[in-house]
This record gives sequence, C-alpha cells and structure tokens, in this order.
Amino acid sequence: MATEVKIEEGWKKALKEEFEKPYFQELRTFLHKELRAGKSIYPPGALIFNAFDKTPFDQVRVVILGQDPYHGPGQAMGLSFSVPRSVRRPPSLLNIYKELQEDLQVPIADHGDLTHWAEQGVFLLNAMLTVEKGRAGSHKNIRWQSFTDAVIKKLSEEKDGLVFLLWGRFAQGKSDLIDQTKHHVLNSAHPSPLARGGFFGCKHFSRTNEILLGQGYRPIDWNLTGSS
Repeated sequence: MATEVKIEEGWKKALKEEFEKPYFQELRTFLHKELRAGKSIYPPGALIFNAFDKTPFDQVRVVILGQDPYHGPGQAMGLSFSVPRSVRRPPSLLNIYKELQEDLQVPIADHGDLTHWAEQGVFLLNAMLTVEKGRAGSHKNIRWQSFTDAVIKKLSEEKDGLVFLLWGRFAQGKSDLIDQTKHHVLNSAHPSPLARGGFFGCKHFSRTNEILLGQGYRPIDWNLTGSS
C-alpha cells in the first residue's frame, strides 16, 4: 500500500496509484529477496527515494535525468550524478562541473554532493532507483522504469514550465513522456568521457536559468563550493 512507502508527502499523494499497482509490489518483493540472499544493493534503503525527499513534488522546477545509481561502495546516494562528500568525484560529474565553470564561471567544487541543487527544486532522478554492487544496469529490467516513467508523466501532466535536461541517448529516449508544448526540453550528449566531449558547450545551466527567470522564478544557484 502507498502508506508503506516512506517518501515525501506530496510525492506520496501524486504517486499513490503507482504504489498500489502489482508491478510495484513485485519490485519491492524482488529487492527484499535480493537483500535476504546477501546481495549488496545501492543506495541504502533509506536513500532510495532521496531525490523525492530532497525535492518535494510542489517544488520541482528542473529535472536532470540519470540512468541508474553508481554501483561502487559508498557512491550512490539516491540523487542522479551525485556522490557523498567522502567519495571521489566520478568522471561524468567532473565534466558537468567543467561545463558549469565554462558556462557560468562557477568554481569547480571539491566534492560531489549535489544536495544543494536538489533543495532548490532540481529533481535529480535516476530511471532505475537501485543497482546491485558492481553490476551496472543490473536492475534495468525489474520495473523501475515503469515507476520512473510514471513519475515523469505525472510531472509533465500536473506542472507547467519545467526544464528537463536530457543528457545522452538514454535520457533523450524519455522525451516522448514530456508534453513539450508546456515544458522546456534541453538535449545534449552525455557528460561521460565516453561521449568524447560532446557535452561541452551545451550551456544548459545558463539556459535553464534564463528560462526560469523568463517565467518569474528565481534562478538556480549552481555554485556548490559554499554549500554545506
């Protein structure tokens, strides 16, 4: 039942029907079974819905869509592209920082915790909310995408003027879920080094702020160097 899911109240109300569907119960059963079998699942249970808790439903202004959580010990924290302060910054995140510096002259943070963005309305959603240790994409087929696709659709239907940042082909494959007559979709290559620099020059951070300002909203403070 929806009441059993520990998640921010606005999201709980918005996603009540999804939590009650058979696929979601099957998903939960699968995760409990894997844990009982001694497998390491990331992020820890309390952080699976961290993106939802840090960015309440009524505060979402920007969506950055990732694929699945980092699969190394201590990396995943339930926010796409983000890692705890004690963990080395991954290559994709470093490229995000480099583009941010070039775009808005924001200094490169010495940590990888993006909570400061999430608390300003930047919804850092992964399409898969869990992963098995050391096995990237291992939970791709356990129906997480049924849930997160419903999340994207709900945002598209119930809100106006959101900015969706879709980096790479996987994220761009979700564009059909978004009503682009009422929302803004910015596409670019993925920030991964495998994209051979295609992400650089997208200027998504300044473009996002221009869109927000044009709608009368406060711009995002992308600077993480002073965030606690």
